[in-house]
Amino acid sequence: MARQQERARRTRAAIIKSAAVEFGKSGYAAASLNRILEGSRATKGAMYFHFDSKEDLARAVLETAVERYRICSERWLARADLGPLDVLHGMVDEIALRLEHDTIVQAEYRLVIEPDFHRDAGNGGGRIVGRATRVLAVRAIDDGHLRADADPDRFTRTLSAALAGQRYLVDPISNGSAADLRARFAEVLEVIVEAMATPLWIQNFRAEGWREQARLDDLGLGA
Repeated sequence: MARQQERARRTRAAIIKSAAVEFGKSGYAAASLNRILEGSRATKGAMYFHFDSKEDLARAVLETAVERYRICSERWLARADLGPLDVLHGMVDEIALRLEHDTIVQAEYRLVIEPDFHRDAGNGGGRIVGRATRVLAVRAIDDGHLRADADPDRFTRTLSAALAGQRYLVDPISNGSAADLRARFAEVLEVIVEAMATPLWIQNFRAEGWREQARLDDLGLGA
């Protein structure tokens, strides 16, 4: 029984991964179930055992992406060896890296801009990142890295909107590069942070730069 359950889990994961590749490349409407089956090496019966429809499969991809954003944010929030703004930079840098290499996150990026799933954008990865950003902004105010009069909600809204704009301007799936998107994300973060940071933090940052960045090996994309 345990072996059968593990085989079913792997089949489901393979179908979701193949679907993510297809949705990321073709979008939802043009996505082909046959290509998804070919990529997953699963049978049609196996696919319909796990998923009722193409929409059900797309929502499974979105749920998987949300879980990856959750794991990402929780891992960075747990970093006690870094200041809150360095933690924020690491998390933002990882998101850029995932947009280049993580087919699940790429698929979410493509799906939530389509009419069928646009309403899901507010409940997706952006919501999780926004919550983590606000937590880090509050920590940065308490630690004296952002000014005492800085508004964590304003900080979060402005950063979230600016990152979203850069994400769509530099499409990492079709015409962008990881280095370019990571540089753009870092630039956005630096401009917004420096507008609200204390003079001492700015002085130290200009001397030392960011203390941490994301690494591809830490993303767990082999699973």
